Amino acid sequence: MSFLDRLEKNIAKVEKRISKEELRLEQLDAKYDAKKITKAKLNIEKRKVCERIKAMQSRIQTLKGLTVKEKQHQEERAEDKKKKEEEKEKKKAEKIKEKEKKEE
Repeated sequence: MSFLDRLEKNIAKVEKRISKEELRLEQLDAKYDAKKITKAKLNIEKRKVCERIKAMQSRIQTLKGLTVKEKQHQEERAEDKKKKEEEKEKKKAEKIKEKEKKEE
């Protein structure tokens, strides 16, 4: 499993947790509407849940930034590899030309 795959997997996990927290907010509102909890309790719990959601969203942003950097890094490695291969081919071509000149 590559680094990018793991990052994408972590992003999916965090998004799933965010959806659960949003569901929890809806449940809190339902409890308040059913008068099972007070307005103060609702506000306290809502604040906690919103802070967790905000923290998870910032985590997602960080992970997305890492995926972008990793993709750029992979592209750079591929370009470097391609350049090295081209240089090897040029050197081989030069050696072949030198051998041909010596034979003449």
